[in-house]
Amino acid sequence: MNIGVVSLGCAKNLVDTENMLGLLYGAGFKFVSDPYDADILIVNTCGFILPAKQESINAILEMAEYKKHGRCKTLVATGCLIERYREELKKELPEVDIFIGVHEYDKLPALLNSPVQKDCLPRLLLTPPYRAYLRIGDGCSNRCTYCAIPLIRKGLKSVPEKDLIDEAKRLADLGVTELTLIAQDTSGYGRDIYGKPRLIPLLKELDRISGLHWIRVLYTYPDTVNYELLDTLSGGDKLVPYLDMPLQHINDDILRAMNRRGDKRHICSVLDYIRTHYPNFTLRTTMMVGFPSETEAQFAELMQFLRDYPFDRVGCFAYSIEENTAAADMENQIPDKVKQERLDALMRQQQTISLALNQGRIGEECELLIESMDENFSYGRTMRFAPDADGQVLVPRRAFHGTGCYIPIRLTEADCYDMRGESL
Repeated sequence: MNIGVVSLGCAKNLVDTENMLGLLYGAGFKFVSDPYDADILIVNTCGFILPAKQESINAILEMAEYKKHGRCKTLVATGCLIERYREELKKELPEVDIFIGVHEYDKLPALLNSPVQKDCLPRLLLTPPYRAYLRIGDGCSNRCTYCAIPLIRKGLKSVPEKDLIDEAKRLADLGVTELTLIAQDTSGYGRDIYGKPRLIPLLKELDRISGLHWIRVLYTYPDTVNYELLDTLSGGDKLVPYLDMPLQHINDDILRAMNRRGDKRHICSVLDYIRTHYPNFTLRTTMMVGFPSETEAQFAELMQFLRDYPFDRVGCFAYSIEENTAAADMENQIPDKVKQERLDALMRQQQTISLALNQGRIGEECELLIESMDENFSYGRTMRFAPDADGQVLVPRRAFHGTGCYIPIRLTEADCYDMRGESL
């Protein structure tokens, strides 16, 4: 039987989808890219914030149309949205035949009446063959007051180090050269197993694996980002000097209200250390505006901080109420109009900052990982650009260019998000 899949949400959700496909491959299923040709359609949903929930519902309804006009006889809804709202969705979405939460993927072959017939693949990669995500843990124990992830994914559950090394070696043997480490809290990795964070020893082991070229870490938590971690990211052969440290805010009162560990003083000390010792680092963060009780002065402090400590990439979103979180019951909720105004102002400022930083790198010589091509250009990323999150670099196409290869280039032009270069 043929299966079609729609995977929504973050890279961590994508790994869930890849694990599901490995199970289903072991159960004898085949996979198709056109939903019209699928006997079974699976939608792996996201339930993080309201727009993601709406996108997930729309995707389910869109796939349901193929039960009317295609081969599809079975529609499966999985993932975070289902884990959180299963009973409500069963009533609202009669089009769905099977609902599966985030802790039940191993039940899927049996629910589809197909027992495992052969050895299951650990994962069936949906990324291009030269890159993959390595999920080092699932769930989160930080209990930020605005966040529903612990309600969906439960507490932090790290993957044992040996299992991760074995998986990374397997991926390298398959031809993966770029490995991106992900979790809800990567710098807290291992705390639940070993009693203290063990990201640094893991990185040093991964750095020894032959075949890998770039190893990047995303989603580090501020209070466990320290000088030793920065030294490690800067000192490896394959480790990329790229710090993704979602801060959410910089005002200490707001951080306490968010139940975020790591105060402004610590955050600034980390950034000052990078500025002094590793000015070539690429910096990425995520900010939230309009959290309950955020004043104009606190928002202005956030804006000034981003001017004082420029980040190459900043993602920002307006606070949205999530049911059953502590922040949902807080007083002094900010009007939507004010939240949108603050979001727009921050992103306008960040465009100017990102443009200036990109322009400052014109003339820099670096490697480009080519990801796609057309008749005139090759498109790819330098180590400063994370997959599925940052911009791209385009260079005039040469005959020796091929997808997945690394070529030397010189950067020649820049805008807010993307850059241009020339082959060397």
